[in-house]
This record gives sequence, structure tokens and C-alpha cells, in this order.
Amino acid sequence: MKYDPVKRSLGNVFNKTPWLRKVFYKLLDILLLRAWYIKREIKKIYSKQRSGEVAVLDAGSGFGQYSFFVSSYLRKAQVLGVDVKEEQIEDCNSFFTKIKRNDRVKFQYADLTKFADPDKYNLVLSVDVMEHILEDELVFKNLFTSMKKGGVLLISTPSDQGGSDVHDEDEHSFIDEHVREGYNIDDIEQKLIRAGFSKVEKRYSYGTPGSIAWRLSMKWPILMVNFSKLMFLLLIPYYIIVFPWAFLLDWIDTITEHRTGTGLIVKATK
Repeated sequence: MKYDPVKRSLGNVFNKTPWLRKVFYKLLDILLLRAWYIKREIKKIYSKQRSGEVAVLDAGSGFGQYSFFVSSYLRKAQVLGVDVKEEQIEDCNSFFTKIKRNDRVKFQYADLTKFADPDKYNLVLSVDVMEHILEDELVFKNLFTSMKKGGVLLISTPSDQGGSDVHDEDEHSFIDEHVREGYNIDDIEQKLIRAGFSKVEKRYSYGTPGSIAWRLSMKWPILMVNFSKLMFLLLIPYYIIVFPWAFLLDWIDTITEHRTGTGLIVKATK
């Protein structure tokens, strides 16, 4: 499945004006269940400290939607977004300059296997990034080095329980860019502990409700668009029908403790 070209096409459409870019971020926040979990964890951590100064690293910043959320929720946050895709770095810097937030939010190229900024960050975000990086333990060590004592690393990544839509040994990720289908929930904890983290909390996301919602709101529409660009015309009526059900299923997923799931939410403390 060609996932990145679809993302780039959508990004190009919504990059026309800052207002459209904000609409794009809002749509991502609603449609991507991982955003529900990550935003909730950030609010839990900083609910009583929203006015304090916080240094944030968005490790694998992509379109910049999480940098936008953090800089909106934490008004004194200093955010650095890093990514290996230079066109997205340029694009994000342009957008945050247009909305006059470039004094607090900046983006730069960085390879996470080589990036380290010792004792700098209170919060590090790694949202659907580690499944793209083969040398994951090296990255965990670099992120640990870059964090202040007491800092928190938040990770969203596919699990080995059907993450990346892989359900048996003969299948491969439907997203071409993944180097691993998913993490074992105990293995990722041990890797983080070996990297130096003193406390690791982990839970499954994308249980049965979230997995169904993901197929309805993400997988099937992307398959449609990959089949033919003319399918873009069908997305609006499709989402009018499907979105309320997907939204309800995502909400149920976030209030349910899952014994298994296709995603993981991990919080590691230095």
C-alpha cells in the first residue's frame, strides 16, 4: 500500500493557507485514534502546569500536528520538531512562521540514530515513528540522553498483535515504509529499560473498537484512493456515512482497558 503518497497529496491540498492547515490538523486529531491517546496523556502530565516553561522534542514531527497541539496547550512550551524529510521540515517552518509561532516552535533535519541534545527536554514525543527505524535501541538511548531528569517519553507504535495490519507470519505490513510489523509489549519495555529509563508504563490501544474504526476511517479510504484518484470524489459522502460510527468506536476504545490491541501507548520516565 502506498501510504506516503496519499499523505503528501492531502498535505498539498491543505497547505494552501494557514486556515486550511489548521483544518487538516483538526481532521487528523479526529480521525487518528493515536492522537486521542497522545493528547490525553499530555493533558494528564501537564494539567496543572500549563503555564510553566517546558522544552519539547517532537521526534519524527511529520506534518507538525503534535507540535501544533503542544504549543497551543502549553503556552510557554519551546518545541523542536525533527524529521528526515526535508520538504516537511521546510513546510512546517513556513507554516509556523505564518501563524507567528516560530519564536517557540522550530523544525530541523535530524536522523534520530545520530541526534542527541544532552539534558535538554522535559517531554519527548515519538508518534508512529519507531516502526520506521531499524536501530530502535540506539534511538531510545539518544532520546534518553536528550531528556532532563524526570522527563517523559511518549510513544505510539504498532504492536505485534496485528499492528500494521499483519496477522500471521506470512503477511507483511500494508504500509511499505515500516521496517517492523509491531512491538511486543514486554520487549519494548525491556529495550527502554536498557536505554536507561527508570519507569515504563505501557498499554494496548486499538482494541477491537479502535481497529474497526481504523479500517472504516483510514484503511479503506486509502485503499480506495490508491485504486483511483477519482475515488477522492467519493470520500465526502463516504465519511458522512462512516464518521459517526468511527468516532463512537474510537471513543469506546479510549475508555476501555484492552487485554490486547494492534497499537501500543508507552510512557517512559527518565
